[in-house]
Amino acid sequence: MDSAFGSFRSTFFAAHSLLISCFFFTSFASIHVYHREPFIDVGNSYLLSGGSEGIVASLPAAASPSNPNSIHNGRAYIRFENITFWRTRTAAKRGTGPVHVIIFEAADRDNIGGSAYGGQRAICCTADLAKIEGCKQGEILRRPSATDINWPVILDVRFKGKSKTANLDSKGVTIRKTGMYNLIFVACDPNLKDMFMSGKTIWKNPDGYLPGRMAPLKKFYVFMTLAYVCLSIIWFLQYWRFWNDVLQLQHCITAVIALGLFEMFLWYLEYVNFNNTGMRPVGITTLVVTVGAIRKAISRLLILCVSMGYGVVRPTLGGLTSKVLLLGFTYFLASELLNITEYVGTINDVSGRARLLLVLPDAFLDAFLILWIFTSLSRTLEQLQAKRSSVKLDIYRKFSNALAVTVISSVVWIGYEVYFKATDPFNERWQSAWIITAFWDILAFGLLCVICYLWAPSQSSQRYAYSEEVGEESDDEEAQSLTKGKHEGQGGELSMVKQEKNVGRDAHLDVDNESEEEEEDKRE
Repeated sequence: MDSAFGSFRSTFFAAHSLLISCFFFTSFASIHVYHREPFIDVGNSYLLSGGSEGIVASLPAAASPSNPNSIHNGRAYIRFENITFWRTRTAAKRGTGPVHVIIFEAADRDNIGGSAYGGQRAICCTADLAKIEGCKQGEILRRPSATDINWPVILDVRFKGKSKTANLDSKGVTIRKTGMYNLIFVACDPNLKDMFMSGKTIWKNPDGYLPGRMAPLKKFYVFMTLAYVCLSIIWFLQYWRFWNDVLQLQHCITAVIALGLFEMFLWYLEYVNFNNTGMRPVGITTLVVTVGAIRKAISRLLILCVSMGYGVVRPTLGGLTSKVLLLGFTYFLASELLNITEYVGTINDVSGRARLLLVLPDAFLDAFLILWIFTSLSRTLEQLQAKRSSVKLDIYRKFSNALAVTVISSVVWIGYEVYFKATDPFNERWQSAWIITAFWDILAFGLLCVICYLWAPSQSSQRYAYSEEVGEESDDEEAQSLTKGKHEGQGGELSMVKQEKNVGRDAHLDVDNESEEEEEDKRE
């Protein structure tokens, strides 16, 4: 009894999980290509998921478009081309039933299949379901949709005689209602156990081949490109105007702005190409995600260097340079691998556990960077406060506040993203899913604007730069301990000479510090 129940329970969960998996299957190309794809045993049927995409309903005027061959003709459909099923030689000799092609909206998922007496849910009609539902045993159990009795759509493909292949005629199914549509291929005949399929399906929205959940991103990247153009114009005007006073830090900011503009423009071009062709060339997509990974790595290193006081309280990063560069390169590799996996090809080719292995390094490096950034920022604020450099201290306090707001917003948004995905297992809120991706680009741009505002090139840029008198007072801890050790190891006449030199130097520094503070007070 226990073994029977265990077998029943495992079969139920396998059938339910695979049926749900068809909702999570999201191809990153509106032209879905299948090459000898095998069918999987699910309960009392054999199933192959054909894809899932959000599609907007055809426009009313699309019934007689002025230019029917245009991709912007207002028509939305799912079209089948060169779909071929192969059965085994043994199955051909015995004869088999048809293959069922099912298209349904996510809201109508319960209209396909059923369970008898609360037991295992089956897609194909069983003897018990035939008594309850009135369906024909061995065929698909289908109930009409509440909004359209013609949906879900089921197309039957039959094998002729003892032929090993069966073809689905090229045809299209017009979409007249906006929704998340799913395509599955189902065989109820047990003799079709080792069947496989090849061909392609074309999913089109009224304005092109771009999937409905991604279509808003094309417009979004237009606005982001324009935003970066405006920021670039303002920054480069100041950059050119005060070229002689530009700091090394401001050169890094310039590089991040240029990379951001280039990335947003490439994303727009990539989506335009995707919308016009229905495919994402590997080369173009790889270039886009690589530029994005470089921009993310350099942006994080910029924030880290600013937090360390590079160019303000220290002229160089010293011994930390190699560690910072190594961290940046590691982050670039982790981000590049994750982005290529997500955007180049189909993310569903990677199992959830494998994708988790790609997300974890990226998340760990971000957490480590945040910890290092705030630790360094705290030390820099202490140094500036000890030197009573009010102007620099005010800038760094504003920067730390902006950074804190950014981190808090990121944590809150991650929580919302987890909630969004957890409460929408069938992707029915696909029309607002683009906001998840857009938020991170907006947040990065906002923080970049703050940095540009705080460290904008001006005639007083050198006022914020590292100077020798500041540098002698703000050596790192290792240098201080080394100097201390040397002083303690010396004595006699050498110590007296050192003291006389230190007294002269301190007097000189006092005069310089007083003059610097008076100048800062006047400018404030």
